[in-house]
Amino acid sequence: MKASSLERRNYKWIVLFLLPSFLVFLFFYLQPILSIFLTSFMKYDGFNSPRFVGLQNYIQLFGQESFQLSMKNLFLWSLIATTLHVGFGTILAFILFQKPRGWKFTRAVFMVPNVISAAAWALIYRFIFNDEMGFMNGLIRLFNKDFHHQWFFESPYAFWAVTLTWLFYAVIVTLLVMNDLYSIPEEVFSAAKVDGANTLQILWHIELPMCRISIGTSIIASITARIAMYEQIALTTSGGPGNDTMNLPLILMKNILDLKYGLANASGVMMFLAGILVLLLVHKAFRLNEGIYD
Repeated sequence: MKASSLERRNYKWIVLFLLPSFLVFLFFYLQPILSIFLTSFMKYDGFNSPRFVGLQNYIQLFGQESFQLSMKNLFLWSLIATTLHVGFGTILAFILFQKPRGWKFTRAVFMVPNVISAAAWALIYRFIFNDEMGFMNGLIRLFNKDFHHQWFFESPYAFWAVTLTWLFYAVIVTLLVMNDLYSIPEEVFSAAKVDGANTLQILWHIELPMCRISIGTSIIASITARIAMYEQIALTTSGGPGNDTMNLPLILMKNILDLKYGLANASGVMMFLAGILVLLLVHKAFRLNEGIYD
């Protein structure tokens, strides 16, 4: 259909108002992403001119044991995030939705850790897992007096110590799921009860399907946070012991400090592609393009 003259005039204003956002996206998002992709095929140290080396950076990156272990850690952390992290936040959302006694206080307290930076939490957990004065080892020694381990510096404890620094802080998941629960019309619950549905049937056939989008979004946000996780590891284990807690951001930073910018950008490209892969898989699995009532 041909647009009327009034609609054509409106298009001009739409383009004019969208132009600032488009320019910001172009210069601060799209241009750096394209630069990372292009320079990942080059050898560049910040002093000499960039030199095209083809896939050499990727071959070198894939051949490193640290990269292989980082991909293994990413897979394990993604699995933990999808099940335990998002699961914990979702269960808490369903409990708070029932408004038990003290639910407002619990919701407020649960949000407190999120106003503290990840770097601060990492330092706090260094004290929690300290062998001599840490709370964790002190609690375990009530049952096993001979327990002495430096969690962040011994294998396999380091991996699980890093995991515990973020595992139960799922307030974003809880808020997203609660928002979907509160958006369900009350008439839906009333009709289900009239038809004889019990609490479990309402949960399984109404509430969970209605929260599909928020749960899928939470999984995407949680896994992408694991892809970009840096402070929790850099300030606790630095990727050790050995490479037990190594991940892509640490590899990227190490290559930057070694003036291997092309290799560092190859790591950045892998982070970008991992995020896109997660987005596509979760988007398809949870049918996020479909409406709630489809």
